[in-house]
Amino acid sequence: MFNLVPFGKNHPLEKREDFFNQVFDNFFREDFFAPLTKIGNDFRVDLKEVEDSYLIEADLPGIKKEDIALQYANNYLTIIAKRHYNEENKQDNYLRRERRYGEFQRSFYIGNVQEDQIDAEFKDGVLIITLPKKDKAVKNVNTIPIR
Repeated sequence: MFNLVPFGKNHPLEKREDFFNQVFDNFFREDFFAPLTKIGNDFRVDLKEVEDSYLIEADLPGIKKEDIALQYANNYLTIIAKRHYNEENKQDNYLRRERRYGEFQRSFYIGNVQEDQIDAEFKDGVLIITLPKKDKAVKNVNTIPIR
């Protein structure tokens, strides 16, 4: 009727379309916009609840202990880390430069915490924060019925 031919997986035009889609996706997903999408959130954190406290482990490689600040206010724990900029030699021919410098910050809402007993330790690039609970009997599990 209209001379339509369905394309299979092995059709040459199908492969060409996949190639262009990958190039287009990679262009906008990868290096070109990467610095714009990762500012301010440049370290990974694990948050775990145990029986009597909350534990936070933050990966902060290449940052000195003196350049880390912790704040707890209004049930928010804030981790602030600074990575200093080293003056680069203009004669160096960088092909790619991915290491970032500046201030990085993350905040977490954590209630039911004994503020005066918060403890932190920094070892081998990992910051471990222990936040003891005020009321250990409080269960944060709410069962929601499904209709």
